[in-house]
Amino acid sequence: MNIQNDLYVLLPELILAAGAMVLLLIGAVRGDRSANTLTILAVLLIGASAYLSMVIGDDTAFHGAFVMDSFARFTKAVILWSSAACVLLAHRFFADEKAERFELPVLIVLASLGMSLMVSASNFLALYMGLELQSLALYVLAAFNRESVRSSEAGLKYFVLGSLSSGMMLYGISMIYGFAGTMDFHGVADVIKGSGVNVGLIFGLVFLIAGLAFKISAVPFHMWTPDVYEGSPTPITAFLATASKVASLALVLRAIVVPFPGAFHQWQQIIIFISVLSMALGAFAAIGQTNIKRLMAYSSIGHMGYALLGLAAGTQLGLRGVLFYLAFYSLTNVGVFACIQAMRRGGQAVEDIYDLAGLARTKPKLAFAFAAMMLSLSGLPPLAGIVAKAFIFLAAIQAHLYVLAIFGVLTSVVGAYYYLRIVKVMYFDEPAQPFDGEMGWSVAAIASIATAFTLLFVVRIDVLLNYADSAAQALLK
Repeated sequence: MNIQNDLYVLLPELILAAGAMVLLLIGAVRGDRSANTLTILAVLLIGASAYLSMVIGDDTAFHGAFVMDSFARFTKAVILWSSAACVLLAHRFFADEKAERFELPVLIVLASLGMSLMVSASNFLALYMGLELQSLALYVLAAFNRESVRSSEAGLKYFVLGSLSSGMMLYGISMIYGFAGTMDFHGVADVIKGSGVNVGLIFGLVFLIAGLAFKISAVPFHMWTPDVYEGSPTPITAFLATASKVASLALVLRAIVVPFPGAFHQWQQIIIFISVLSMALGAFAAIGQTNIKRLMAYSSIGHMGYALLGLAAGTQLGLRGVLFYLAFYSLTNVGVFACIQAMRRGGQAVEDIYDLAGLARTKPKLAFAFAAMMLSLSGLPPLAGIVAKAFIFLAAIQAHLYVLAIFGVLTSVVGAYYYLRIVKVMYFDEPAQPFDGEMGWSVAAIASIATAFTLLFVVRIDVLLNYADSAAQALLK
């Protein structure tokens, strides 16, 4: 083992780890007065980690437990962009609430560290370490607003159910290790190739997928999502819906595709089942919601169902579609939650859909950004969402999953109803009392960038598509 090479491969993560310790020391010395400084430093740390992830070539570290490849680079870019945006949103949110605390950027950096380790893991032990580092930080973040009963309840629910899912996944990993004799992804693949799939490995795989499905809030492991999304502070909800979802789904891809290519028909059935239920619940359960954060929770469940449809195809085209979908989903949702954060009236956050009534007449720019991203999430042309869904459905058709593709299109049409309802409320209902005028430069900038991506990304769609294709190839090597 070449320790210098190992440390070089893990340099993006080491930057985040060392930086988080420095931020913690600064916060401990200066207290909450350092919140502004720590926010800037956290964004710089995340940016430096993202840059290093892009420039380090393909390599492995610690006997192959961690890998840097095109897949890791692509997913880290999406995760770290989302994390940096959420740091800025969180700083503005708690400044408006007059509840700034220095721990916030430190926790987001630590969660980002766990996510980066997760997507580079090529060993089940490394996978679990990264996942738990992310989860422990997220449990605290969900309950970060100590003055709110809803936030404390959200954190407790997330912790209890997250612990249960982690236990299930760890049990599955132990079974896989017991029957394969190795925790290395490629080692498990070699065992299955040589001796076939036995019952013990199938049971381990089922428990593994169940634990991972909780992390992406796929049905039937979604029960925590609406309450946690509603109860958590808005920027923390944004972090859970974007960076955390992308990292967890990327982990699902690597932890299933790499070690279990020889068990494709076994895990494909499970993924299809989860995908169908998630698409259906996401489409129908959101229709009756009036709280916009709960609506976005069900929306996220549905979108995870669409993404899993690409995984069920089991082809390079399907994996490319999933990765492209993750980039679209993350960028759009960061913008959506920036718009939700701008929903303040009389210094208080409001979350009811009908609080948006007549927004096009009181705040036309905010209404335009909100509408563009809602229409994109619904999958209407010519916005980003239609392209992302088209790649997923085409991959399903190529894999002869015709019924699933048709079902996905139908649920997408049903889901369009609640997105279009928000647009209708903003543009056609009588104006409600206007929102507060000042939203902050960071919130406005993030909403503007997300809107521009939603509207203009088709101009250079080939760039993102090539990166996604390269990342998919890296998984199938």
